[in-house]
Amino acid sequence: MNILHIVGARPNFMKAAPVLRALGNRASVRQMVVHSGQHYDANMSDVFFAQLGIPAPDFNLAVGSSTHAQQTAEIMVRLEPVLLERKPDLVVVYGDVNSTVAATLVCSKLLVPVAHVEAGLRSFDRTMPEEINRLVTDQLASLLFTPSVDGDENLLREGIAAPRIHCVGNVMIDTLIRLLPRAEQTPRNGLPQRYALVTLHRPSNVDDGEVLKQILTALQHAGGDLAIVFPVHPRTRQRIQQYGIDVKGLLLKDPLGYLEFLALQQRATVVITDSGGIQEETTYLKVPCLTLRENTERPVTVTMGTNTLVGNNMERLQSEVAKVLSGGGKQGRVPPLWDGRAGDRIAEVIVRNQA
Repeated sequence: MNILHIVGARPNFMKAAPVLRALGNRASVRQMVVHSGQHYDANMSDVFFAQLGIPAPDFNLAVGSSTHAQQTAEIMVRLEPVLLERKPDLVVVYGDVNSTVAATLVCSKLLVPVAHVEAGLRSFDRTMPEEINRLVTDQLASLLFTPSVDGDENLLREGIAAPRIHCVGNVMIDTLIRLLPRAEQTPRNGLPQRYALVTLHRPSNVDDGEVLKQILTALQHAGGDLAIVFPVHPRTRQRIQQYGIDVKGLLLKDPLGYLEFLALQQRATVVITDSGGIQEETTYLKVPCLTLRENTERPVTVTMGTNTLVGNNMERLQSEVAKVLSGGGKQGRVPPLWDGRAGDRIAEVIVRNQA
């Protein structure tokens, strides 16, 4: 059986690693990796392959950055010849980035079956490009692997047949569990005992100069003696410079490798983010998470985990930070099947369905 994996952005790499490893233990399976090049910065891509133990991509489409339409179209154009040449029996796509929906569209035209890892997540906000990617991918994929039962419920409500849906758990947590012991050995390098870890990258938060300034100003005043550690996404750094925003008092860092960032998460007093995956990782780590979004496609992190949605309410952000500092942060619990074996479950379903 020939299986081709499509990855394109940092979250994809954490999700693909356990599946590649689990399928690699099957003698009947041959695997190829295609990197779309959607994240083209070495700090955003290459170091992840090395730390996660993912083999070097067989193909790099090198699409780079552009508008959503241009990037999606370019991936489709560059991927089609690869599929025609390699003739995979199954293509596995991950998450909700443009590479995910682009590959799924090409495969559907070529009648190549698609498996979607992390299917069924919904924010119910179609202004988010990722929501469109999720909806389209799930309608076209043959196998849908969900991380939690709310994903199953969303897919069934959208008319997807139950036999296509498999609740397998969270592959990102597989990677976290495997590498957490190594992350714990990462030196602190002078970091203070108490700090907030911040990530910002969504256009709704960083592309509007006033919104970005409000967030960064609130962070400067949020913690008092709480340090603010801020690994800055290239897009966000560009916007900070473009708008001339004062970042005094924030400890800015370049993008980090997976192990270094995981160590920062585990040791943080609180995490402030607009990332989807970080909501899940902090839930497993039992670290309070404040999400700068009005909604989330991962509601289990709110109802069961440590996540709190604060939207763009900067007063609430500061009050929630104060609550954490006074010992009132959410503790939460780990959702079912977030046990480090999701990749194995996916491999079992794939092999069984391809037999």
